[in-house]
Amino acid sequence: MKFTLLTLAAAMTGTNAFYQGFNIAANLASGACRTESDWEFAFNKIASFPVPAAIKTGTKLLVGVWTQDDAHFDAEKQALLQAVQQYGKDWILAVSVGSEDLYREETTADVLASKINDVRGMLWSVGASDKSIGHVDTWTAWVDGANTAVIEAVDWLGNDLYPYWQGIGVDNGGANDAYWEAVNKVRAVSQGKDVWTTETGNPITGDTLGSSVPSVEAAQIYWWQVTCASVKEMNYFWYDLDDFSASPQFAVVDPNYNPLIDMTCS
Repeated sequence: MKFTLLTLAAAMTGTNAFYQGFNIAANLASGACRTESDWEFAFNKIASFPVPAAIKTGTKLLVGVWTQDDAHFDAEKQALLQAVQQYGKDWILAVSVGSEDLYREETTADVLASKINDVRGMLWSVGASDKSIGHVDTWTAWVDGANTAVIEAVDWLGNDLYPYWQGIGVDNGGANDAYWEAVNKVRAVSQGKDVWTTETGNPITGDTLGSSVPSVEAAQIYWWQVTCASVKEMNYFWYDLDDFSASPQFAVVDPNYNPLIDMTCS
């Protein structure tokens, strides 16, 4: 069985309990699917460095169902159904139906909203009506009035935003300002629904774009400025943990899974 696993999330403690986690690819750098032992290895490594006390409270998966075409969508929906039937629902934080489909103009808002409601009905049929349904897209797609039907269909809005791709670097707080400007623009159109940061980060290697220069040092600044503030007020997921073969590379661990940056927050 195969469906897309988007993120590992650790429950934050405190009065306002939010989740924070990492995007983790379902495949290894070789292209092979991660085995159960591969997932366990990654989870155990994560548990050793970000918010250890929070990890002890339990981890959840934000599950993604891709929607590029009907055949792909039906296969992933069926895989999710089988997983819930076999393992129950407690391992699920939430379900995202689609990822950046609107940004890529691969579908219309009405078609995507229909698929969101389809997955919602499927989860209800197996007693998982308490699992919220969202969609992940770029902040520019969310603020497009043509996509209002998706906002109406979801329980929460997953926001992907990268000041790097806008050519805005971390110097003088520029990336931090651009990040919060985008968050607030999406909140303004969210109809009062929660806005989650489902992808963000700063690359450690890659091309310079405008004033954004990839480096470990820049990723560290972005973590301290953006991550440490965000986890106090929203569910938040860093992109990503271990994209060793990608360019630009956003990983926060080396190939031995040793952290490249200090992932603590004061």
